[in-house]
Amino acid sequence: MRVIPAAAFGLALSVSAASLPGALQAQDAPKKAPLPGDIALREDSAKQRSLKWSLPDNPGSGPYAAIKAVDPAFPDHVIYRPKSLASVKRKLPVLLWGNGGCRGDGASARLFLEEMASHGFLVIAPGKILSGPGTLMPADDKDMGKSSKADVLAGLNLAEKANEAGVYKGRIDLARVAVAGTSCGGLQALQTAADKRIKAVIGLHTGFFNDDRAPNTGEATSKEQLKALHTPVLYILGGPRDIAYENGMDDLMRIDHVPVVVASHPVGHLGTFNQTNGGSEAQVSLNWLNWQLYGDGKAGAQFIGKDCGLCRDKEWVLERKKLPNG
Repeated sequence: MRVIPAAAFGLALSVSAASLPGALQAQDAPKKAPLPGDIALREDSAKQRSLKWSLPDNPGSGPYAAIKAVDPAFPDHVIYRPKSLASVKRKLPVLLWGNGGCRGDGASARLFLEEMASHGFLVIAPGKILSGPGTLMPADDKDMGKSSKADVLAGLNLAEKANEAGVYKGRIDLARVAVAGTSCGGLQALQTAADKRIKAVIGLHTGFFNDDRAPNTGEATSKEQLKALHTPVLYILGGPRDIAYENGMDDLMRIDHVPVVVASHPVGHLGTFNQTNGGSEAQVSLNWLNWQLYGDGKAGAQFIGKDCGLCRDKEWVLERKKLPNG
């Protein structure tokens, strides 16, 4: 199986000339033409990066207009929630988020996360608001600092504290906590999922590396960590041109103790985060969360049975293991 390059997750690689085959000097090495997929990824990345700044925030398509905010109850994090807490009749389920690239930009997936919040979720992402309206685009996304899996899990500890006093008192549903993340942040989400307080897991455009590298996480990762999953898990992948596709599919093969679903569609590694309301990946994620956290049968019908919703959707390819009626 092909090993995905570490650079795909934002890890800079350095190769000395002496390490090249046959002591070939770097300046004499023949230049390889970039693969069409590599060119497409670079072009798509530039386009998506521009969209990440230019698109306005949106209130989401759900019943509650969503906001993105820096809140003193959640230091060093960005939150997404219904603007009017009083309008939400149920307690707010919690969605912890792992940022793409394991960067410190808690606004990097803002359209997607605003959509989650518009359906009544309290979303907690580590970092600051470093992209989107009112911020300056840096020369390189790598200038945005780092986040860790501890930062992701800290969001839950802060939610527990916020639920005891202040505007959130008694409004947070600590029995319904999910974790999700994309790319490097997806690895953080899969690691955080070992916490017994977590009830639902989504890894978007991610998967553990076969050689146990830890690209950009700053922490050890291993396929062995899949054994710590204790809930059903959904992977959302961008088809074979997604640089995380083979790693995610390999995770599917290895997980044999909890139900696992891979939903894949041909959008590449960058997904639908910069589409209106987070695009189709937001809706698939909402269905998974509503099924896993609330037992919503209509949402579950998107994933189970021979005639499931995603089974009939020509955009998606579904792979399932240990799923009831799967």
